[in-house]
Order: sequence, then structure tokens, then C-alpha cells
Amino acid sequence: MKHIVLISCVSKKLSYSAKAKDIYISPLFKYNLKYAEKMAPDMIAVLSAKYGLLSLDQVIDPYEQTLNTMSVSEVKNWSAKVCDQLSVVCSLRDTEFTFLAGEKYRKYLLPNLSHYIIPFKGLSIGKQLQNLKLLTAG
Repeated sequence: MKHIVLISCVSKKLSYSAKAKDIYISPLFKYNLKYAEKMAPDMIAVLSAKYGLLSLDQVIDPYEQTLNTMSVSEVKNWSAKVCDQLSVVCSLRDTEFTFLAGEKYRKYLLPNLSHYIIPFKGLSIGKQLQNLKLLTAG
């Protein structure tokens, strides 16, 4: 079964265009990426509030957009767009997804997926960072 890790975007970004893996500069994103790489999945992608699904090497412009300020219908539309983007690269039913993303980013995606893991579900950002530091040490 194919394995894809999905990491949510973060507000702390470079002030200039860069690859998705480089533009997000918060410690949470960096540790999530390091953890995702240790899993050796078939693909790692970013869930961007503005762009939807991003490959790590996709060059994007910095932006100020978050799902936290979107209405429910906007988040549902965003989720439908991401499902469409995912279905181009994999089978939504025959792929295992690992979410390194908060509830807002997962909520309307999960009903469309058959296999998923949420390793840090329910943890605060501080606890997530603490666990990620331990899991990626060495």
C-alpha cells in the first residue's frame, strides 16, 4: 500500500518565493518534515491553506491565509480541492495517509480516505514539538 505523509502549512514563512519544503520556517514544520522523512513514505506533501496540496519542491510565493479564519463552507471547498489534487497522485481508498496536521486540516478530508494515521491527535503544539524532538533525535 502506498504511504503519503501530509504536513499542514504554518504561518511563519520566508518573505520571498521558495520551495514548499523551505518556505515554512517554524520549528513545528521543520520537525514534522524531519519526522516524515524518517518514515520513508512514498510521498510527503504540504496541506496549504492557499494552494491546497503542494509537493515539497513546488515553488510558491509567501502568503497570509489560514483555514482558521475560513468559514465552514470555505474549508469544505478547500478539502474537496485537496481530495481532487490527491486523487491525481494516488488512490484515496488504497493509500495510507499520515496526518501531521491539525483538526481543521483533517476534518473534511478524513471521510474520503480509507486508511489514515494521526500520530499526534489531541496534543498541543508544545507536546507535539516535544514528541517530534524525541522521535527525530539522532
